[in-house]
Amino acid sequence: MKENKNEVKEEAFDLKREIFEWIKIIVTAAAIAFCINTFIIANSRVPSGSMEKTIMTGDRVIGSRLAYRFGEDPDRGDIVIFDHKTGPGREETRLVKRIVGLPGETVDIRNDNIYINGSETPLEEPYLPEAMETQDYHFEVPEGSYLMLGDNRNNSADARYWPDPYVPKDKILAKVLIRYYPGIKKIK
Repeated sequence: MKENKNEVKEEAFDLKREIFEWIKIIVTAAAIAFCINTFIIANSRVPSGSMEKTIMTGDRVIGSRLAYRFGEDPDRGDIVIFDHKTGPGREETRLVKRIVGLPGETVDIRNDNIYINGSETPLEEPYLPEAMETQDYHFEVPEGSYLMLGDNRNNSADARYWPDPYVPKDKILAKVLIRYYPGIKKIK
């Protein structure tokens, strides 16, 4: 019987070639994951109850690193992932909080409410799980910086207690979009 010229001959198994192909796949996947995590998304675990009921202790969230890259500025009410020194001599820590004060604004906390730029009407914050009970504070947010507070104000170590309460825009890593563990939930 003659062999058909169109038939493909089987190649002998080459272990070195197979290992090399697997290494290429793994290296490519690692490079793609690195690029996505470095330039497109930020992944963070919420270690405390400072954002409860919006985000619970131990939740894992994903934020968009691209949200503020193309002209859009962070806005009041955005929940963001950022790096900040929260105490004297401490290293920067990755945090998740809500933006309350914008660049150039004055933020007053008095009578357990927040007032922006001397307004007599308190800031509406429907996301708070309970009424805030705190002492009075006055903040003058510098240009290019933001004031961050937790949603669970009565149990949040936030800007009210940091030596430097202001977060520069370049320290904001991402706008939180979704919680992916436990269960998927859009964050507002």
